[in-house]
Amino acid sequence: MTAHASLPRRAAAELIGTAGLLVVVIGSGIQAAELTRDTGVALVANTFASAIGLGLIITLFGPLSGAHLNPVVTLTSWWARRRGGAGLGGREALVYTAAQTAGAIGGAVLADAMFGRTPGVFATQVRDGGHLLIGEVVATAGLVLVIQGLERIGRPRLIPAAVAAYIAAAIWFTSSGSFANPAGTIGRSFSDSFTGIAPQSLPGFVAAQLVGGVLGLILASLLYGSSRAARTASAKVAEVATAAEVVVEVVPGAVTGAVPGPLPGAEPVDGAGPTKAAYETIG
Repeated sequence: MTAHASLPRRAAAELIGTAGLLVVVIGSGIQAAELTRDTGVALVANTFASAIGLGLIITLFGPLSGAHLNPVVTLTSWWARRRGGAGLGGREALVYTAAQTAGAIGGAVLADAMFGRTPGVFATQVRDGGHLLIGEVVATAGLVLVIQGLERIGRPRLIPAAVAAYIAAAIWFTSSGSFANPAGTIGRSFSDSFTGIAPQSLPGFVAAQLVGGVLGLILASLLYGSSRAARTASAKVAEVATAAEVVVEVVPGAVTGAVPGPLPGAEPVDGAGPTKAAYETIG
């Protein structure tokens, strides 16, 4: 899914992409809260804007860096490589995670500044309780399962739309509101707004997200097999497809149903040939 870009360019894509994501999430939350006092309506608006923005950002930056935008996604990619699949090396994972965290903080500050708020003010909305942490485990595990599952069945092109749809749903079906992103969670603590989270709530949320990432990997392995097995299966499918193309090139009539012409020197039976048929008078 990623192009052969240098690590600095990929890190820049992760930083800008994560910053853009936080601008969308926090900015739409601020806008919604200013336009309506109904929390449900505000959440609907914030959900749609966040999902659409996330899908667009993944589509735009995916071919460059993979558009992880999330340290948990990066760590699962690193683990997949350690298990023999495709993914990031240790140094790349560290650079990605640092870029995502910096981008998330920058995006939160920019969103507040854009709406005339004092940038960099820590959130005061405390989000604690075991039920919320369970929600974060579920939200993050589902996100990892969606990404890993689509990659292992050879359908990575569906990831932008699938991830956007999943996050839109998870915002509503999880008790925590589906932060599901350690960098995004840290960034949202820098904005005292509708989508903010108080700094004292960060340790529990981040820990729950890491647990959810591990659970998601386990589920992906149980359901779709290891990364190495999925990679081998994809290679076999590619070999079969290549062999089929060779057959088509060598024996085109085998697929198209074309009838080979007469052998050299052979005459049509009773003079019935395509030329005569074309000019035959219809009585």
